[in-house]
This record gives sequence, C-alpha cells and structure tokens, in this order.
Amino acid sequence: MTTTTLAVLVPLLPFLGAAAGLLLGRRAPGFVRPLAILPTLLAAALAVVVAVRQGGGETIDAATQLTPTGSVPIDLALRLDGFAALVAVLVGIVASCVQLYSTGYLRNDPRYPSYAALVSLFTSAMLLVVYSGDLMVLLVGWEIMGICSYFLVGHYWETEAARSASIKAFLVTKLGDVPFLFGLFALAADAGTFRINGILTAAVSGDGLDHPTLIALLLLAGVAGKSAQFPLHTWLPDAMAGPTPVSALIHAATMVAAGVYFIARLLPVFTASAAALIVMAAMAAATMVGSALAAFAQDDIKRVLAYSTVGQLGYMTGALAVGDRGAAVFHLISHGAFKALLFLGAGVVIAAAGTNSLAAMARMSGLARRVPDAFWTMTVALLALAAIPPFAGFFSKEAVLGAAETAALGHGPTGHAAHIPGAAGWIVLVSGLLTALLTAGYAARLWLLAFRGQGTPAPDLGRQPAVMNAVLWVLFVPTAAFGVCVGLLPDWFDGRSLAPTLATSVLGTGLALVGALVTYAVWRHTTALARKIPVGVAAAHPHTEPALTEIEAIETHEAVYGDIGAADDPADPGRLILGPLHRPAAHGFHLDAVYAALFVRPVRAAAELVRFLDREVVDTYVRAAGGAPRLLGAAVRRAQTGNVQTYLGALLAGSVVLAIAAVLLAAGA
Repeated sequence: MTTTTLAVLVPLLPFLGAAAGLLLGRRAPGFVRPLAILPTLLAAALAVVVAVRQGGGETIDAATQLTPTGSVPIDLALRLDGFAALVAVLVGIVASCVQLYSTGYLRNDPRYPSYAALVSLFTSAMLLVVYSGDLMVLLVGWEIMGICSYFLVGHYWETEAARSASIKAFLVTKLGDVPFLFGLFALAADAGTFRINGILTAAVSGDGLDHPTLIALLLLAGVAGKSAQFPLHTWLPDAMAGPTPVSALIHAATMVAAGVYFIARLLPVFTASAAALIVMAAMAAATMVGSALAAFAQDDIKRVLAYSTVGQLGYMTGALAVGDRGAAVFHLISHGAFKALLFLGAGVVIAAAGTNSLAAMARMSGLARRVPDAFWTMTVALLALAAIPPFAGFFSKEAVLGAAETAALGHGPTGHAAHIPGAAGWIVLVSGLLTALLTAGYAARLWLLAFRGQGTPAPDLGRQPAVMNAVLWVLFVPTAAFGVCVGLLPDWFDGRSLAPTLATSVLGTGLALVGALVTYAVWRHTTALARKIPVGVAAAHPHTEPALTEIEAIETHEAVYGDIGAADDPADPGRLILGPLHRPAAHGFHLDAVYAALFVRPVRAAAELVRFLDREVVDTYVRAAGGAPRLLGAAVRRAQTGNVQTYLGALLAGSVVLAIAAVLLAAGA
C-alpha cells in the first residue's frame, strides 16, 4: 500500500471500531473489548509505519474534491509532514494505552461498551485533525471531539459534578468555537481556499492575507477554548469528574492538543501579525503562571495534574508565540507521554488509597509499597514534568525556553525573524522560567504528599489488574528516553536542532531544583503538624478481593471514614509557600465567580425577563384574543331562545332603529 492509503486508514480504523462497538455492544458483549482495542492498536501501528515512510522528508499532499461548493471548494485532503506523522504516533499510542487500561479500570461498568466506542471515535476525530489538509474537514474532527468530550466527561452522569463538568466543557469550548468558525471563513475568503497548502502559500506571500490580525485573533479564541488557555481554561480542571483514562486521553493526546497543533500547522498566518503574537505571548504567560499557582493549592491529585496540563499547554503556546513550531510540537509530544503516564498512574494510586485527596494520602504510610509500579513510573514522570535532566520534559521545555531566548535577543527562527517581536520573547522567557520554579515545586509537593505520607497504614483494597500496571511501563519508555532520542530526528522538526541552550538549561534546571528543594524543606516542617491531626484512615480495612475500581474504592472509603480531604489543611506545604495566595489559588483565582457575575447571572436575569414577558404580557394578549370571541359567543348564545315572537320583535325593533338613523342622517345632510 502507498503511504497515502495507509494514512487514510489510520483515522478510519478507530471510526469503524467505534461504529461496530455501538452496534454490537448490547447484542454481542464479547466483542466489545476486541473492537475497542484492536482497531486502535492497528491504527497506532499504521501511524508508526506512515511516520517511518514519511521520515521527516518532503510533505505529502493529496486531495480529492468532495462536492462542488462554488468559489471556495471543500476537498477531502491529506497533508502529511514530520509534525503530522509524529503527533499521529502519539495519539495512536496513548489511545491504545487508554483502551487497554480501561479494560481493567472499567471492568465492572455496565456502560463500558458505549464508553469504549466513544473513546475510539474521539481517537478517530483527533487523527482526522492531525492528517487533514483541508480546514473544513479538520473542523469536522474538531467538533466531533467536543461532542465526545461531553459524553465522556459526563460518563458518571449520576453525580452532579460529572453532569455540571460535561456541560461546562461543552459550553466553554463552543464559546471559543464561534469566533473560530468566523476566523476560518475569513481566512478562506482572503486565501481563496480551505486547503492548508494554499493558505500557507498566501500567508508567506507579501500580499496574501488582507486581515491577518483579525483572522489570527479569531482563530486564537477557538484555540484558547479547545486547548484550555487563559481565560477559557476553567473547564479543564472540572473535567476531572470524568473517568481517569478519559482525563489521560484529553490531556495527553486529544482535545487540548488539537489547538496547539492547529496553530503549529498554520503558524505563518499568525506570524503575519505582530499584534497577534504579542497577544498569544501574554495569554501563554498568564496561563503558565496562573495555572502553576493554582496547581500548588489543589487538594485533589487529578486537579493538580489538570492545572499542570494547562501550564504545559501555555509553554507550547509560548513557543508558537515566538515562531518556533518545532519546540512547540516537541513539547506537545513529550508532554503527551509523561502526562498520560501521570494520569493513569494517579488512577492506580486513587484506587489503592480510596481517595483523591492529597491531604488524606499524606496521613497514610506505606502507599508507595501498595503500588510499586505506579510509584516508580510516576516518580520519573514527575521528574520529567519538573524538567529535570535527562528525562523528556527537560529537553522539550528547554527547547521552548531556548526559542524564547532567541526571540528576545532578536534572532527568531529561520523564515520568521522579521515577524517575531522581541517583547513576545521576553514575556515567554520570564514567565517560562518562573513557571519552571513553580512546576518543580508542585510536582515535589504531589510526590511527597502521595508517597511519603506518615500515619496509619494505607488501606489494603487489593491489587489492581495487571494490564493497568503494564500500561504504565509502556508509557515509561518515551517519558524516560524520548528527549534523548529526539536529537536523532532533526528532519522531523523543520531540520532544526532542538538541543537546549546553555543559558536556559542552567537557569531552568537551577530554578527547578530550587523549587523542589524549598518544597521539600517546607514539607519536613509541616509533617510535624500532620502528626498532630489524627485522621481515621483505613488502617484496619479488610483486604478486598477482587480489587476495587477507583470509583468503588472512593465510595467505600468515604462511606466508612468520611471525606477527610481539606483544601486548607495546615500540614500542606503549599499553604505555607503560597501564603495569602493559597485560598484564591485553590479556587482558581475565582475566575468562575467572575464569569458567573459577568455572564451567567445576566443571562439568567434576561431569561427570567423573557419568561415574565412571555407569560404575563404575551400570554395576556393571547388569552384576551381567545376570551373576547368566547364572551361574544356566550352573549349571542343567550339571544338564541327559539321563540319566533322574540325574533320578530327584535327584527321590528332593529328596523325602527335603522329608519330613525336614516332620517337623522338625512336631516343632518
């Protein structure tokens, strides 16, 4: 088969698996797991083959016209370059790991068939975005991901948190998609095509785009919603109400990665506007620093990782703001590996501890011994998150900081030097270094609270299925080695070397070590407080066979011992480090309250006004219009007596009245 044919099969196979899973889920439950796993695994294998064949060489561009649409045609187009090949491999591998992990995680869930089918559809939609060479076809995958996220985040629809989170995720991302759609139409109108190759040709030419700033800002609004950038990031932490494998898929390889990948694909459109780059850099800076502070104050282990994702996406957006898509995609891929590992490892830890609360885990001893696979793999993943060498996160984050340093000094990437403002470089560089300090701090805090707890022994809720632990070691490999190996693949990243620079390496690593060491010192101080706060964790909890799922473990733990998590726990090192910022950071700096005051309450007030006008004004006229004929009919009905003499008398009286009226009118004339 040709490379083009194989690339078409990559998104098609998970789609067929999803369709078959939805059709056969109830009729043939024995086929559900094979239909979930095998198409996704085969798609991942084909993505690897496509990547090897493409080899970072010349871009493959093929298309066939779907239907005549007038002056701006829509084509079923394929655009395959080194970035697309690598991102597709990431999506395939992470999705396969999530499907395998889910067979153990949701082994007792009656809704597993629909869940597995939606995960396959989610994967297919992201792969469509990755390989698509036409913006309208890309938009199809973009919107399908939004729909799938709504159902997957709300998988546990019995709980209020899941229902609210799914609605919030859908509405916030759709809020960004409205200007995004206008931006696509404006871009196609200026370029004369929806094809990505035609748009790039128009963007790099001197007079190709008439409104580059407007188009870039409209598109950036959609990216901010999909990739959870400030100020449209608030849906992502709440999305943790969904199953943990869904969180891993959304945060590592789909949905949030789509926005970053979209800008990387169309970067010349954005570099055509210096104003758009400044806005993007400021957005990335606010996202990075704000999310890192918020992560430091979260008690829920999954919310810590969620805010961490927001911050790492800020790094990627920052790299794009300084015109370096190679660094952005490099960090996208390395982050996908270690973030998927962190979320799936967190699922094992939560199931073993019976709680999401780091405050509760801090009062359990021996949790690391209960989950040795999760402990060791998550330790390396947290080191990668903190950008400690030699793990993947160090190389990719330093590539971002190096790109920012280059732009700040006035030397942008080849082909973009004239378009990259130095201010954008300084904004990204300073905020990136500050975020490196904070990231290492909250990564150390998570590790210390989760695995170095002191108190009563952790509950013995049974060992998790072997497949869940095996998946962690699969993702461990790229987390540990991808950063070192990427130096062998310069052709995949526009032919540029992504080796870290000396200045940013020393600064970034030094700040990370300072953040981790300070957090450790504060934790040593606060552990004394933890011993003074007795908490009845499950020291004598009976051994449970088979092992409980994450949700079952949490429900069992809370039913027996109550919810022992506390965002304001004085033993939390984050409380002492952040000081007065701790409480607002724990609540996401009250951005949801701001949105409620600015948007939710006015909309509800307007809805109440419309309801009042509809019921009390419009309905009054409707009731009057129906009531008047009814009263007239009642009066006329009373006159219908059936008495002939009455009718003749009325006729005579009427005739007399008419005659008198005629005489009076004649006299007046």
